[in-house]
Amino acid sequence: MNTPVMARVLRSTAGFALRNQTRVASFVSQRCLSTSPVLQDDGEKKSFATRQVQFIKSIFDKSDFGPYEIQKESHSSQLSDKENVYEIQFHAVKPEDMEEYLKQFFKFQELMHEKKTGAHLIGSFTVEIGDQDEAIHIWEYKGGYPVLNNATEIYRTDQDFINYRTSRNKMLRYRKNQILLPFNFWPAPVPREGKNIYEMRSYTLKPGSMIEWSNCWAKGLRYRQDNDEVAVCGLFTDLGDLFTVHHMWGYKDLQTRKETREMAWSKPGWDECVAYTVPLIRQMKSRILIPTPFSPVQ
Repeated sequence: MNTPVMARVLRSTAGFALRNQTRVASFVSQRCLSTSPVLQDDGEKKSFATRQVQFIKSIFDKSDFGPYEIQKESHSSQLSDKENVYEIQFHAVKPEDMEEYLKQFFKFQELMHEKKTGAHLIGSFTVEIGDQDEAIHIWEYKGGYPVLNNATEIYRTDQDFINYRTSRNKMLRYRKNQILLPFNFWPAPVPREGKNIYEMRSYTLKPGSMIEWSNCWAKGLRYRQDNDEVAVCGLFTDLGDLFTVHHMWGYKDLQTRKETREMAWSKPGWDECVAYTVPLIRQMKSRILIPTPFSPVQ
């Protein structure tokens, strides 16, 4: 490879290295490149072009990625016990049909129970602040994917569910779902009474950063447990929009939310949690949710 071509490859490679995480950038920056025409290496003189080829090869050589710990098991197996899986459904409802939609969904969730699908409704909400006229439903499948598979088969083939979908789909603008696993360090979602609001904070993370995110939040969660704030659930996607995390918090009202979040900053350590996790985020979103009358979480 001639020197001009090698120079272009080197510039491209340098851009790649700079876009990698700080640890890799720091590692590469410690490599010493000489601009002299020859270099002594094991008693032999090597041309500039040859040394650059070896350097570029070393960047892609796994043995040179010292700062990275090679994972021996999947993120999901490290972060969750996998005993239960969850499904979040996002339904964008036509504004004029929201009332009828909720009436039909109430009957639908009762039908899911009556037909012994194994699906348990954890929470049902409408969006108060965020994407307007959106309904969000969280289902739990105790027993994992076998239970989810069974529920899906019944949902697809049972005539009552077919009739429900035919009517429901006419009231929707779009819909999507995600299959998720619970973080080990978050409490399991449980039914709640009283009048509360909920905040769902959704994060899209950089691929490969889920372990680091989990380690930071396992420590940071304790800074957010005062002033009547409730950590409802923490989930990450296994199917659907990957590298997506949802944290759900419960508050008495918006003022309580404001006071609780401000209080966290007064505690040593919370600032470090934020400092370490913010660089891992590609996109984030916050919704304020209101429980439906039939939601187990109130």
